[in-house]
Order: sequence, then structure tokens, then C-alpha cells
Amino acid sequence: MTTSTPPPTSTSPQGIGQTVRSDTHHSPLRDFLRTETGSAVALIAAAVTALVWANVAPGSYERLWEAPLSVRLSSFSVGLGLREWVNSGLMALFFFVVGLEARREFDMGELRQRSRMTLPMLAGLTGMAVPVLIFLAFATGAGAGSGWGVAMATDTAFALGTLALLGKRLPEALRTFLLTMSIVNDVVALAVIAFAYSSSISWLALLIAVVIFAAILGIRHAGVRHSVPYVVLALGLWVALLESGVDPVATGLVVAMITYAYPASRTDLERTSGLFRLFREQPTPELERSLRQRLSTVISPNERLEQLFHPWTSYVIVPLFALANAGVHITWASFTDAFTSPITLGILIAFVLGKPLGIVITAALTTWASRGRLRPQVGWGAVLAGSTASSVAFTVSLLIATLAFNEEQLTQAKYGILATIPFSFALTWLITVAIRALPKSGRARALIGTSESIIDLVAPVDPDRDHIRGPRNAPVTVVKYGDFECPYCAQAEPMMRQLRDDVGGDIRFVWRHLPLDDVHPRAQLAAEASEAAARQGAFWPMHDVLLSHQGELSPPDLLRHAEELGLDLKKFQRDLQDRAGASRVAEDVETADRSGVAGSPTFFVNGRLHRGAYDLATLTESVRAAQERATITEH
Repeated sequence: MTTSTPPPTSTSPQGIGQTVRSDTHHSPLRDFLRTETGSAVALIAAAVTALVWANVAPGSYERLWEAPLSVRLSSFSVGLGLREWVNSGLMALFFFVVGLEARREFDMGELRQRSRMTLPMLAGLTGMAVPVLIFLAFATGAGAGSGWGVAMATDTAFALGTLALLGKRLPEALRTFLLTMSIVNDVVALAVIAFAYSSSISWLALLIAVVIFAAILGIRHAGVRHSVPYVVLALGLWVALLESGVDPVATGLVVAMITYAYPASRTDLERTSGLFRLFREQPTPELERSLRQRLSTVISPNERLEQLFHPWTSYVIVPLFALANAGVHITWASFTDAFTSPITLGILIAFVLGKPLGIVITAALTTWASRGRLRPQVGWGAVLAGSTASSVAFTVSLLIATLAFNEEQLTQAKYGILATIPFSFALTWLITVAIRALPKSGRARALIGTSESIIDLVAPVDPDRDHIRGPRNAPVTVVKYGDFECPYCAQAEPMMRQLRDDVGGDIRFVWRHLPLDDVHPRAQLAAEASEAAARQGAFWPMHDVLLSHQGELSPPDLLRHAEELGLDLKKFQRDLQDRAGASRVAEDVETADRSGVAGSPTFFVNGRLHRGAYDLATLTESVRAAQERATITEH
């Protein structure tokens, strides 16, 4: 029997890795939010650059973005201005990424519990309808009512960036709530662009687009995984929509919404491990190709495509869009005229006042009408902060403004859109300051609220069955699925002790077995040895010895450990030979599979899967949040 060589790791408990059956070291949602908030800086820089450029050299700014660019294939060609290529071409990738995240949340994230979709969807729709009504009240008399779509959509990057800068203690559930509303905004706004702001419809070209989309569904149903057919058909769909008169940015969202997300299965991961071992023994091109194909099927296309395109859309495409569209030639006369313009005032008031009003009132009415069954997953202070953060307009509003207004009206609309950024930031800052000024208990209630969180752990902790260390009635329970041969599990132990000290000891730890036989050949035997020790009331002493002596897990080593712990050796050896603990280990593995556990160590905090990095600071943050929620629930 051979042992696997552990990967190089740091021995510091401040940050540990994970032996994986799929990559869950980072939460996909957390990664998405991190990229979105980071891209807000690039977006602001691009908008400022556009403003400076449009005022220092307005002629060159307009000449560049209006320059024609054609793509020709034989006798067929597509010709658009450079700005149109950005707005209708590259922005299709932006909506593709938004659609991928929406699909992932729907399949695997918070929205997999369908009832949680209702409130943010209603709030998102009302948060669009109220601003539209306010804008129409201002602009209809000025003959600009046709631009009502400008007042609809939140800019996700700016909104999440505001929360990141001002609300470091705001719960992540607020970002999920805001993201869901933003996705609703984007979907509806895209439908409005496609049908309300498109040119005359060519029904033949639209029929061709429908046929191409059916072909995409067909090859997906047939199990085709190679990317080339999808890329070719998606480009054909984009061209068909362009020729039909429907804005082709719809292509991205439509294709993304049929790109499913799913977790990696244990069976697929074990097959991949076996194939890798074959490749290790025989590194042939055939096995390399088979291994690459197998790896591509383990992780869902949704996650792989989002990881590929999201940084490009956030840090390149959206800032490029801002650079192409945010340039306004500012003069004192145009500035004073703009802020007496019904278009500018209508946009500003619609977003800064109308959007928060629509969101908060809808959330309150939905909670009241459902008698609390449908309520925000955060406190009302967080809802208010999220609503003001969402009152910023940029990307989609600028896109619609370029379609809806003539040159003078477009300038006035840009003033209003840009003005929402500082107003939204200031209002959100005032709310976060007010929340921080509340007493500790009131602050926790305002941020976290009283709603129940999703429970990912399918098998609740049973004090009569589970191995528990710490007070049995502690308000916070950390369940760890681990493998005694996993180096990362050993590194986590000092962190667990430090965590207990940092949060005041008001926490209990539960160990559940997850021996990864395909990478750790002695893990199963070690797990059964710990259960043999548990039959003599010595699970935790054996647990500590096994994790601190991971190179000593052979049968003679296990007997020596038992002897040093003062166990009855004959009984221990008999239980080990009879595999008395095998069924208990198998039960833990089965609950791990049902709970979506992909590697070791994996932590659950009060039944919620910990999806962040496995470091002391991040785990402590999760535990403190669970403590605060438990305190609110008790009262």
C-alpha cells in the first residue's frame, strides 16, 4: 500500500487549502461579487476619462466612436459604427455573464429555494415601475416620454461597489438580494430594448434567429460539449437579430439562461481521479485528451464560462462601454440648462427617490401580506441601504438613452445618469452611518433581521450520535467533514482552537467522516480506527492523535496509538478487524454527498455551508454572524 504525497502547503493555521472532489475553495457568488465591486473602480475611471476627453478634444472623441467598422465574409458584410459595435456587440457578452450568474443562482444558489425569488423579483419590478412613472411625470410634457426606459435599470457594478466601500459589515445576503433585483432589472430592460427601442422588424430574419436558437437547444440536448458549434451558432443568432431589427444584445442573455449549472458529483470525480492515475502511469496523448475531456464534464459549463468571461466583461467591456458613451461636452450654459431640464431632473429623482421608495414599500407590503412568510433575508436597515445603493444608473440607462434620444436630449439624459452616482453614494453612506450608531443588538437586528437562513446540512446534528466537542447547548455549531489523512484537515485543527478562543468558547464542533479513498488510501482505515476508539469513549483523543501523526496510519501504527491512549487493545483490534465502525463512516459519507460536500475539510456553520476561503478571519466572520443571528432569534 502506498501513500499519496500531500501538495505543498503552508503550515500556518491562518490559511488552509482543501483536498477536493470539486473546487469549492471559493464561493462562485462571492467571486462574482468581488469582481463586480472591483470593476466599479475601472468603470469610474473610464467614465472620468470619457468626460475629460470629450471636453479637451471633443472632435476626436466623436470621430473615433462614430468611425465605421465593417466585417465581411464573402459577399456578406456587417457594418456598424465603433460605438455601435461596443453597445450591441461587446455588451452582448456583458449580458451573457449576467445571465450565467442568474442561471447559477437559480440552479445552485440562494434562488434554488424558489420562494426566495418572490420578494426580490417583486421589489425589482416595482423598483423599475415607480421610477418610470416619476420620469414620465417630468418628461412627458417636454416631449421626451419615449425615453421612459432610461429610468428602469440599476447599474450592478456601481451598486455592489457602493456596498463594498461603505458596508463591510453588511450581510452577504444583502448582496444576493441586490443582485437578484439587478438581474430582474437587466432581463426586463433587455426585453424593453429588444422590442420597444428596436427598429422596424424583419420577420424573416427573426424567424431565422428562432431556428438558430432551436439548433442551439438541439445540440445541447444531444450532449455536444465542444465550444465551437455553440460559438458559431451564437454568432449566427447575433447577426440574425441584428438584421431583424431587434437589438442583438439579447443574444447573450438568451444563450446564458439555457446554460445550466450543477455541482460536481462524487462518481464523476472518482472517475477523474482514476483517469489521472492512468495518465500518471502512461502519459500518452490519448489519455491526456481523455483526461481533459473528463475534466471538462466535471465542472458545469456555466461555471467555466463565467470564470472565463466575467473578468473581461467587468474590467474591459463595461469600462470600454463607459468610455464610448459617458463623454459629455460640458459648458456652463448646458450644465445650467440640464438641471432645469425635465429629462435630467426626471432621471435623477426617478432613481434617487423612486427606486428606493418602490423597493422598500414593496418589501414591506409583501412581508405584511404574506404574514411574514415572504420577508427579506436581511434586516430592514440593510434593505434600506441596498435600495439606496441600487439607485444608481449607468450602463443599461446609457444604452437605452443612446437609442431613445436625439443629440440634445441625450446630453441632458447623460447629466441625469451621471448625477445619480454621487447621490446614491451619499444616501447609502448616511444610512450605514446611522446603522453603525445603533446599539449592538439593534444594529444586528437592522442588518441581519429575523428570517430563517437556508440550511444546507441535510442531516441535523444529533447529540446522541455525533461526535461533539464543546458545550452541547452552544448557540453556534460548526460541523467539519474531514479526512484523517488530509493535510489540510490537520492544518485546520489549530485554527479551530483559535476560533474557539476568539469567539469566547460559546461554540461546539462536530466531526463527520469523509475519507477520500481515491487520493488518501489509509483514510478509511483511520476513520474506522477512530470509531473503534469511540466505542471506548476516546474518539476525540484518537482524533487528535491521528491528525497529528498523519504519516503513521498503518495497522501497527493504529494499535500503537490505541495503546498509548490506554485503550483495551484486544477490544480495539477486534473492532478494527470486524470493521465495526464502517457503517457509521458510510453514513457520514452519504450525508456529505446529500449536502453537496466536495472535499475535505468542508465546514457548516449552524447548518449553512461555509463557501468562503478556509482561513481564520473568514471563518470567524461566519461564526460571529451566526452568533448574532442566534441572539436575535432567541429574543
